Amino acid sequence: MNVKVENTENKNEVKLTFNIEAEKFEQAMKKVYTKTAKYFNIPGFRRGKAPMQLVERQYGSAIFYEDAFNELVPEIYDEAIKENKIEAVSRPNIDIIQMEKGKELIFTAIVETKPEVELGKYKGIEIKKIEYTTTDKDIEHELGHMAERNARLVTIEDRPVEKGDITVIDFDGSIDGVHFEGGKAKNHELEIGSNTFIPGFEDQIIGMKIDEEKDVKVKFPEEYFSKDLAGKDAVFAVKLHEIRKKELPKMDDEFAKDVSEFDTLEELKNSIKEKLDVENETKAKNETEEEAIKTVCENAKIDIPNGMIETEIDNMIKDMETRLSYQGINLAQYLQIMGRKEEDMRKDFKEQAEKNIRVSLVLEAIAKEEKIDVTPDELNEKIKEMAEQYKMGEDKLNENEQLKEYIVDSLKREKAIELIVKEAKKKK
Repeated sequence: MNVKVENTENKNEVKLTFNIEAEKFEQAMKKVYTKTAKYFNIPGFRRGKAPMQLVERQYGSAIFYEDAFNELVPEIYDEAIKENKIEAVSRPNIDIIQMEKGKELIFTAIVETKPEVELGKYKGIEIKKIEYTTTDKDIEHELGHMAERNARLVTIEDRPVEKGDITVIDFDGSIDGVHFEGGKAKNHELEIGSNTFIPGFEDQIIGMKIDEEKDVKVKFPEEYFSKDLAGKDAVFAVKLHEIRKKELPKMDDEFAKDVSEFDTLEELKNSIKEKLDVENETKAKNETEEEAIKTVCENAKIDIPNGMIETEIDNMIKDMETRLSYQGINLAQYLQIMGRKEEDMRKDFKEQAEKNIRVSLVLEAIAKEEKIDVTPDELNEKIKEMAEQYKMGEDKLNENEQLKEYIVDSLKREKAIELIVKEAKKKK
């Protein structure tokens, strides 16, 4: 086998020309024949027993070409990429020059390669100093949430509905007198002011009295998920059954005992402050890192190949499919609900995909420039942490070389971020 590698006229792109011996291609054809013989029906032979030559005579030699190519080429291509130290970042564009029994298999593969990064200034960059302080208002806000979660509902009978009330209603919607699917419910709980219904619906419930019936007129939003309803005027026949109001507990030591392990309200407040201080410190750290990374990336020059962006978009879509599966739907269903196409989603993801790649390449280049490395102890510590998190054995994780490589790269990037933040000049 002979492989010729040359740069194309395009930046970050190489062309590999493969010449594979006729014998190797013949062996691949025989392998395919063995796998597929049972599917050929040759008169005078039981299925799977007809000689290869008769199958070729009956169907033509080309019957095995495509499968033989797919059987033979992937491993050969991967070996060539590895041997020639090509950092491919896209799927190869294959062009078959010659594929015929008894002759050399000749084809080309054009593939995009990882771009060079021209680092700009990354030490001593100027970034804004980011700090967050926990205030009394923040603590009171958190206490308010705790009170909301521990509120009790009181039935109201002596007044009409007010904003903030929880109502129990029947409703039946129609458009031009025709009822539509999903527009009807009985004894539905609706908090007035929650904005969970169509805009304008909840406002018209305000002022209603128990057992009162009323027609609520609304217009569905133009961007409503159901195209059949989007932008249309609707009328909901509403009957009010109950009015309930949240009664918040009194903020005192008894409240603290009920909702926490603390004996006094002051101890609970101190605990909340400690928690919010940690959250604020983490938030400031994350935003500082983001600002530093953004500045360093703006200072760098990279020509990112389009294939690399498309591959990153593929990965982003796969991640989204995984998240959607947890909600019991697939991507096709999600797109249908949103009234969109996958190509629209790919366009939406493109800017973020390019940003992800830029950040990754720049941090990788900084780690290389600074000779940042990961010690065996650091790798083992991370593997131990992952084993505990995912309830897996450390030995099993240690056997996964691809995972270990990913961990090492991640730790190098973390160290590169630490370096640029540490060296940065923080201004107020």
